[in-house]
Amino acid sequence: MNKEQNDGDLKVQSEHISKILFDARKILISSGIDMDMAKDVYARLHAMAHVSNDPITVIICSPGGHVEAGDLIHDTIKFITPEVKVLGSGYVASAGALIYVAVEKKNRYTTPNTRFLLHQPSGGVGGDATNISIQAEQIISMRDRLNKIFAEATGQTVAKIAADTDRDYWLTATEAKKYGIVGKIISSQAEFK
Repeated sequence: MNKEQNDGDLKVQSEHISKILFDARKILISSGIDMDMAKDVYARLHAMAHVSNDPITVIICSPGGHVEAGDLIHDTIKFITPEVKVLGSGYVASAGALIYVAVEKKNRYTTPNTRFLLHQPSGGVGGDATNISIQAEQIISMRDRLNKIFAEATGQTVAKIAADTDRDYWLTATEAKKYGIVGKIISSQAEFK
């Protein structure tokens, strides 16, 4: 088999898997979160919402990534009519955690060995002094906004979220449940209700 045939077979296989997942109303977020990936998830969420109001499942294993890309998915989950359930598996970090808490707590599931990471946003700041000042203000504004989102989602105070996320804040599945991030820890698909 030559490379072109192999690439063609992989494309057909990928399209087949995408159709199965669409029909099952499942979306996988299993990479870094960037705008290209977010636009794909955003489109799938809207397409599934257009087809029916049946529940949608989002499964996350992600190191996080671009905050605004996470915002796009977070806000879309809240915007569409169908109920969305989320399952964390592996790790749910940074912008992945932002997406995870977009759903109601009762619909937030995780597998037992999943780890969660919350932290304040970071970014490369460059340019002249005025632009550096503007970028720094935007990062602080983003941090405050994210702290409020996580406080509302977990029941923690904004001050506690701010203190905990001053540095990387890792939690096991059990710790994340106690903290208010996770609704239920599950070990099998039968428990996902």
